[in-house]
Amino acid sequence: MRNEHHDMRLYFLVKLSIFQENQIYKPKFMADLSKVFVHFATIICCTNKTYIIMSYLYLLLALSFAVSALGWIYFIYFFSLGYGFTISVLSIATAIIFRDVITWPALLSCVVWLVFGLRLGMYLLLRERRSETYKHILYQPENTVKKPAVVMWSVWIMCALLYVGQISPVTFYLHNLREGLPVSEGWMWAGAIVAALGVIIEMVADAQKSKAKKVNARRFVDTGLYRIVRCPNYFGEVLMWTGSFIICFGSCCTVGQWVIAALGYIGIVYVMFSGARRLELRQMETYGNDPEFQAYTKKTPLILPFVPIYSVAKYKWLQA
Repeated sequence: MRNEHHDMRLYFLVKLSIFQENQIYKPKFMADLSKVFVHFATIICCTNKTYIIMSYLYLLLALSFAVSALGWIYFIYFFSLGYGFTISVLSIATAIIFRDVITWPALLSCVVWLVFGLRLGMYLLLRERRSETYKHILYQPENTVKKPAVVMWSVWIMCALLYVGQISPVTFYLHNLREGLPVSEGWMWAGAIVAALGVIIEMVADAQKSKAKKVNARRFVDTGLYRIVRCPNYFGEVLMWTGSFIICFGSCCTVGQWVIAALGYIGIVYVMFSGARRLELRQMETYGNDPEFQAYTKKTPLILPFVPIYSVAKYKWLQA
C-alpha cells in the first residue's frame, strides 16, 4: 500500500513539474491528471485492513465526464446544463449501483438530487429558448469564443470531479454499508431531510421571484423569502449540499472519504458565493442608484439568513 501511495505521488509530481515548465499544454496531461485522481481516491478510500477497489468511482466519474461534456458546446454549459443533468444522472446511477443495500434516507437523497438536477436543467433549457436576456448572456464572447484546449480540459475535469465529490457522502454511506463498516442511519436521515428542505426553499424562492417579476419586471425583488435574504435560491442550494455533507458524520470511515466529500462541499459553496457576487455586481449596476435598493442591501444579508454578510463584491478571489 505504501509503495502504491509513493508511486502515485511521484507520478503526480512529475506531471506537475512538466506542467510548470510550460511543456504540456495538451489535453493528454489533463486526462492523466484525472487518472491520478481516480487511483488516489481508490487508494485512500479503502479501509486500513482491506484494499477495496471501489469500481463505482470509475463509473460515476465516467458518467460525470460524459454528461458535463455539454460544456464543449457552449462553455457556460459546464456550469449550467452540464451541472444539472450530471447531478441527475449521478443520482440515478447511485441508486442503481447500490440497489441491493439502498436505504430509505439514501433513496430520499437520490430523489432530492434528481429533482434538483432535472428542474435546473429543464429550467435553463426553457429559459434559453424563451428569454432574450439569457440568450444575450449565453452568446457573449466569453461563452462562444473558442478557448485554449488547456482551459477547456481543465474546467471539464474540475467540474466532473466536483460533481462526483458533491454526491460522494451518500455513495460512501452505501459503499461502507455494503462492506459491513460502521455507518449511521440517523445522520443519513438528518442530512437527507436538510437537503430536501434546501430544494424546497430554492423552488419557493424561484417561484416568488417569477411572480414578482411578472408584476414589475424592472424592480428588484424584496418580497417573500427575499425579505430575509437577497439570494434565497442560492441559500436553498447551499442548504441542500450542506445536508449532503452532514451525511459524512455517519458515513465516512476513512480520512480519504472525508477529504473527497469536504472538497466537493467546499467547491460548491465557493461556486454559490461566487454566483452571489456576480448577481450583486449586476444588481448594483441596475439598481445601484435606487434609494430603496440601497436601504434593502444594507439590512438584508446576501446569501445566509440572519448572518450579517451584506456584500462580497470586494472579494475578487470569489471570481469563478
